[in-house]
Amino acid sequence: MEDDDQPRAKGDAASKLAAEDLAPYSQDELSERIALLEAEIARVSAHSAKTAAHMQAADALFKKPGG
Repeated sequence: MEDDDQPRAKGDAASKLAAEDLAPYSQDELSERIALLEAEIARVSAHSAKTAAHMQAADALFKKPGG
C-alpha cells in the first residue's frame, strides 16, 4: 500500500512508456499496447470524472449562503 503523504517518484510509468523504443515490437504487439493504453485512458478519465463530481458535491454542501 502506498503512503499518500509521500511525494510521487519522478519518472512515472507513463513517462517511461513514452521513452521506450517501439521498433522491436510487432504489429500485433503494438495493437495490444494501444488497446491497453486506451483502456487505461478510459479508467483515468472515469476516475477524474468521479473526483470532479465528488468535489462539486462537496462545494455545494459547504458553499456559503449568498456567495
